[in-house]
Parts: sequence; structure tokens; C-alpha cells
Amino acid sequence: MTFVTQENITEQVLEVFEKTPDPRLREVMQSLVKHLHAFVREVQPSDAEFEKGCEFLVGLGKNTSEKKNEVILASDILGASTLITLINNVKRAEKAGQFQTESALLGPFWRKNAPVYEAGANISHGPESKQADQLFEVTGHVRDAQGQPIEGAEVDVWQASPLGFYENQDEEQPDMNLRGRFKTDANGKFNFKSVRPSGYPVPVDGPCGDLLRAQLRDPYRPAHVHYMISKPGYQVLITQVFADDDHRLHTDVTFSVVESLVGQFKKRTGAGEIGFSLDYDFVLQAGEMHFPMPPIP
Repeated sequence: MTFVTQENITEQVLEVFEKTPDPRLREVMQSLVKHLHAFVREVQPSDAEFEKGCEFLVGLGKNTSEKKNEVILASDILGASTLITLINNVKRAEKAGQFQTESALLGPFWRKNAPVYEAGANISHGPESKQADQLFEVTGHVRDAQGQPIEGAEVDVWQASPLGFYENQDEEQPDMNLRGRFKTDANGKFNFKSVRPSGYPVPVDGPCGDLLRAQLRDPYRPAHVHYMISKPGYQVLITQVFADDDHRLHTDVTFSVVESLVGQFKKRTGAGEIGFSLDYDFVLQAGEMHFPMPPIP
């Protein structure tokens, strides 16, 4: 029998984990313990700091509700969500040997079962819809890796308002405002109307906000539109398209902006035209269709 010491505790924990039947769970947990123990040895937290860290983790759960998911937000502001996405982008491309649109993080505000609309419909039904100068016409095409149009793909979109609020954060907006699902036509085209989204600060009323303030970090994200594009026979694409004229492209608090996902939010200048437009095309990769777990109801 060996008693636990500072020198052998990591080895003892890893040995216990060897009994885990699931090989992937065993691999993940053993790696987690190795890195966690190495972190503790490097930082050597005091008892008070350890309690503060536990308080932060408990706060993530307490501050997760129907309005926001603080756990996902923590992963986002630590760069973990984007790192996982970037790694998987490369793995998918290498496996398929073909180009596909890069993914971006899901974020904490996607809701399942957004309203289904006909092509060209307007997803803006709140007070922001009265801002004619913020009219936003969005178009795009969905194609496969060979460049062929994909008919019948579902394009699920969601965005913040010109004030920087998602509908579940803003009592002035009706339920499911600025959210919608569309089908691509025979040419792979989709289009809809909305209002131009604004950049916004991530929620700062919980432990993530406390951390950002302690680090003197800007809590803002650049303006963007979320897309989730799916069709049986293809991998679900979860991504974002960012406004090219947003000055926070390089300071996104979630570290999400990759160059290929910057779209042109063009000011409409034709006779009688107002507002802005965005035209952005997407490429889907063949594979299994798997949807994420909604971060909020």
C-alpha cells in the first residue's frame, strides 16, 4: 500500500482512471488530470485562491438561465471554443481533402425551432423594424465541395438588433425576433430581409463579467450574423459572418474572427435604395448531419 504524497498523487489518480472502460473517456480524463496537476504545481494556488476558483465555477452554473449560458460564455472568452472549432475545421478539411466554409463558434444564444419563412421574408418584427435606414438584405448560395448548388438546405439564422441585443435579452422584442429558417432553391440560393446587426458586449452580470473587468478587457463582439446550414447527407455548418467595417474585428472578446468569415456589409446606394446588404456563399461538406445541443431553450 502506498500513501499519497505530493510527488505520487498524479500517478495514483491516473492509475485509478485506467479502469475506465470507454477508451476515449479514459484518454480525455487522464490528459485532463496531467495538465490540471501540472497547472496546480506551476501556479501553486493558496487556499483562498482555490476557493475563489471554485466560487467562479459555481457561479457559472448559477448564472446560466433561459436568457444566457454562462458556461459556454466562459469557454468563449477563454478562447477554448474557438480553438476547438479551428482544430476541427482542419481535421474535417484534411479528412475530406476538400474545401468547406470555415466554422465559427455556436455562441450562447442559439435557439432551436426558429420560425420557418418563405424566401425574401423579413425576420425583423420588433421596434427595430421601424429603422428604415438599417434595412438589411441578405443573400447567399449554398454549394457542395464540387461547386454544385444544394437545393433544399435549411439556413437557420439569428442575430442581434441594431442596439446589440438578442431577442431573449430584450423585453421590447417579440419572441423569436431576428431569427428564422429558410430553404435554398434549385440554384442553392437563399435570401431574407432584416435590420443591420450591431456589435455588442457579452453579458457581464456574472462571473465572466467579473473576470473581464479584472483583466481590463473590452467585452464587445464585432457585428455579425449567425448561420447554421444543414441538409441530410452533409455535415451541419455552424458559422458566423462578420461586418467588414467593424473596428472590433481584431479585438473580439471571444477570439472568433477568421479572415475568411469577414463579409462585406455594403451600404445600398442605388436610386431609392436605403440600408445595407450582405451577399455571402457557403460550401457544405458531405457527411453525417449532427446538430448541437441548444445552449438556451
